[in-house]
Amino acid sequence: MELGLQGKTAVVTGGASTIGKAIVEGLCAEGVNVVIADMDEVQAERVVAQLRAAGHNASFVTTDVGERAQVEHLTEQVLAEHGQVDILVNGAGWTVNGLFLDKPVEDWEREIAVNLWGPINTTRAFAPSMVERGYGKIINIGSDAGRVGEYQEAVYGACKGGVIALSKALARELGRYKVTVNVVCPGLTLPEKSEDAGSMSLWHSDSPQSQIFRNQETLAKVVKRYPLRRHGVPADIVPLVLLLASDQSSYITGQIISVSGGYAM
Repeated sequence: MELGLQGKTAVVTGGASTIGKAIVEGLCAEGVNVVIADMDEVQAERVVAQLRAAGHNASFVTTDVGERAQVEHLTEQVLAEHGQVDILVNGAGWTVNGLFLDKPVEDWEREIAVNLWGPINTTRAFAPSMVERGYGKIINIGSDAGRVGEYQEAVYGACKGGVIALSKALARELGRYKVTVNVVCPGLTLPEKSEDAGSMSLWHSDSPQSQIFRNQETLAKVVKRYPLRRHGVPADIVPLVLLLASDQSSYITGQIISVSGGYAM
C-alpha cells in the first residue's frame, strides 16, 4: 500500500525512546520530515544523528510537553523552519507503578502534566495551523490502562482515559476542517534493545519500571493475560500509526484502536 507520506512534516513528542523512537524511524523511512520533541537531549541527539546518517530529515527540539511555554516555543520553531505540520503524534508518556494510596502527590502531578496536559498543550498549539490549511493528522498514543483500568496505574489510567475522551471530542470539532484525531492504545510494550530507551525513559535498564519486568516470573504471569501470549514491542505500534498518518485513513477519525495482543477488546 502506497501511503503517500513523502515530504510531509511530523512532530513526535517523546520521540527519542521506545515507542516514540520506533514511530520516528517509521515515519522517516516513508520520507517524512520529522521533528522530535523530547526532554532527553542526549538520547534525542543520538537518534537524530543516526537518522541523518541514513539520509533522513530529522531534527530535535528540547521540550517538556507539560510546560505550555516550552510547547509554544516548539511550535514557533517548527513552523518557522518547516512552514507547516501535517502530522502530530503525541507519544510522550510518564508513570511509575504504585498503589493509589501509596503514591506521592508529586508523582500524580507529573503523570497528569505529561500524559494529559501534554496532548492538550501540543494539540492547542498545532491544531490552529492545521485548521487554517484544512488538513491535519493527530495521533495520540493512549494506553489500554485508559480503557480497562490497570492495577497500580490509577492516575496514569485516568490521564489516558482523558486522552481518549479529548480525542473523541476533538474529532467531532475538527473533522469539518479535514483534521482527523485518533488514538492508538498499546498494552505492555518493552524495548527490544537497551539503546532504544534513553536515560529518562520509563524503560531505561535502571528504571523501577524496567526492573519489574526483568523478573521473568513476573513477566510470564503478565503475558498470560494477553490472548497472543506475548508482550508488545515498539515495532508493533508503527504500522497503525503510519496508516493513521496517511491519507489512506482519510475516513477514519475519533477511533480508539488497541495494539495490545487482545488485552483490551
